[in-house]
Amino acid sequence: MWFSFLRSRDRFSLDQLRYLSDQLTKVQIVNEVNKDFVIEALRSIAELITYGDQHDASFFEFFMEKQVVGEFVRILKLSRTVSVPLQLLQTVSIMIQNLKSEHAIYYMFSNEHMNYLITYSFDFRNEELLSYYISFLRAISGKLNKNTISLLVKTCNDEVVSFPLYVEAIRFAFHEENMIRTAVRAVTLNVYHVGDDCVNRYIASAPHTDYFSNLVSFFRKQCMDLNRLVSETLKNPGPDSTSTIIAAVDEIEDNLYYFSDVISAGIPDVGRLITDSMLMLLIFPILLPSLRIVAVNDMQSGVVTSLYLLCCILRIVKIKDLANTIVAALSYPVEAFTKCSGVKVNGHITDHGFTSEGQEPDNDNHAKCNSACLMVNVPDSSSSAGFHPESVILLNNCSSSNLALREVLLAYVTKGDDVQVLGSLSVLATLLQTKELDESMLDGLGILPQRKQHKKLLLQALVGEASGEEQLFSSESSLMRDDIGCEFDVYFGKIKVCISNLGLFLVDLIEDICMSGFLRQATSHLNNG
Repeated sequence: MWFSFLRSRDRFSLDQLRYLSDQLTKVQIVNEVNKDFVIEALRSIAELITYGDQHDASFFEFFMEKQVVGEFVRILKLSRTVSVPLQLLQTVSIMIQNLKSEHAIYYMFSNEHMNYLITYSFDFRNEELLSYYISFLRAISGKLNKNTISLLVKTCNDEVVSFPLYVEAIRFAFHEENMIRTAVRAVTLNVYHVGDDCVNRYIASAPHTDYFSNLVSFFRKQCMDLNRLVSETLKNPGPDSTSTIIAAVDEIEDNLYYFSDVISAGIPDVGRLITDSMLMLLIFPILLPSLRIVAVNDMQSGVVTSLYLLCCILRIVKIKDLANTIVAALSYPVEAFTKCSGVKVNGHITDHGFTSEGQEPDNDNHAKCNSACLMVNVPDSSSSAGFHPESVILLNNCSSSNLALREVLLAYVTKGDDVQVLGSLSVLATLLQTKELDESMLDGLGILPQRKQHKKLLLQALVGEASGEEQLFSSESSLMRDDIGCEFDVYFGKIKVCISNLGLFLVDLIEDICMSGFLRQATSHLNNG
């Protein structure tokens, strides 16, 4: 009889689970004396529940009957050591990740136990604990669907008013540790792709929309850091310079792919939020002005970095309004996007654009321009109605103040160094490959392929439109269309709104669009040269 009493229990048995849960209920305080037992009990319970989920449903039935998750929460409150919360987070994460039964997941997410753990005041000064906590959030997000997500939100009048999983996750979206940032992004994407309308409205409402503008601000800082690396490498190349730049480039492209993944979730207004933030925080105040900024000591890293970033944004972030607005903006002069008191064309730049001395705009004040010091000089129609080859011939470092940015790109093709030529042609090639761009925008820019031009004109001729027939069969084979400007007007309007939001006063929109063939003129100049 005594041998039967002393016989050890089967490790993977219901008796073992019953014994461990009973022992946990007897714990009244967790300290250095009994912490090892508590940790081992938590770890063993995770193993037993995972085993039972695959082999014996009675394991989880007992787990629910005894409300063991509630015991976990009680143990956490009693704990006086960091090792127990760490093990508890790991235990719950393992269980959630490995449970296959939908019924089991429903139970785990019910009774507010998960939300209590999510909002518990852990000591995140312990980096290991933070890592386990983020893994815990990621495990929960991996089980989200339209049914389970309702168990983790609080609603009022059918509207979500609280979603701790999402709110707590994005608190660490810009953590210095890359692994933390990556895990948080996985959590957010899992939330976005559930497709719950109520949750989507919650995400796209204030103050949660700040997350998207903060994302772009964080991305802007990475762009500034990349430019600094390029500038320093051009001045003082080191043995690790190339690998450092490649690592920075990889991180920038990872960020852009994250933007793309967020947009692909199809949440209303999120694409607009990202577009507006991109334009107002990065493209208008930094990238476009930097195309014509010449840094000191003949260092033109800002131009190179801007051309590269424009290519990446157009290639990866698939937003129609963003792509078309960028193209429309190329018809503006640089002064439309610069701060008169802070930018020196063909010189050093202090507040906006890339610098050559590692200076960085203040993230908090970057988007809060002083409207009293800002203005826009938009050329009149007579100065912008067409491209002037003589302005390219006389161009010095592409800094002439009366050039539209599209003409600056052409100037780099004809007069720039090898890197500038490659960068400008890459931008133009990327525009041609961007499916989100309207053909009329490419036509207005002057880079719409002739076969597409002829196809459009032939279609017009077939349906009896006189303008198409006249252009198609004219002796000069003109490819210009008088009505392209209406397409540009839509995106000029968007530019006006965005720049106004920055505090810039537009004198007027460009009324006449440069309709001359961009690449044809570039080819002509190259041949003549």
